Amino acid sequence: MSAEIDELTVDYHEDGNLVSKQLDKVILTKGAWSTIIFRYQDMDRKTGEFGPDKFTIRRYQKRNGQYQQKSKFNISSRDQAQKIIDALEKWLKESE
Repeated sequence: MSAEIDELTVDYHEDGNLVSKQLDKVILTKGAWSTIIFRYQDMDRKTGEFGPDKFTIRRYQKRNGQYQQKSKFNISSRDQAQKIIDALEKWLKESE
C-alpha cells in the first residue's frame, strides 16, 4: 500500500528479481477513488528477457491515508488496446 498516488506502481519483484517492470503510467482520476493506466512488461522466465508491452487499468480507494487496489482490467494484447481506442474515438465523435 502507498500513501501517495505518485508512488503507486506495477513493478513486481520475486526473490529479489524484478519480474514485472513499469514503463509508464497516466493518472486518469485523483481523489478518494483514483484510476491509473499503466504500461509495463513481464519478464519471460525462460529467457530472462522482458516481453512485449502490456497495459492495465487499476482502480484504487484511499482509506486511512493509504491507497488500496480495488479492481483492475488487463488489456490482453495490442489488438485489444487498438479496439478500445477505436471504440472510444467513435463514441466521442458521435457525442460531439
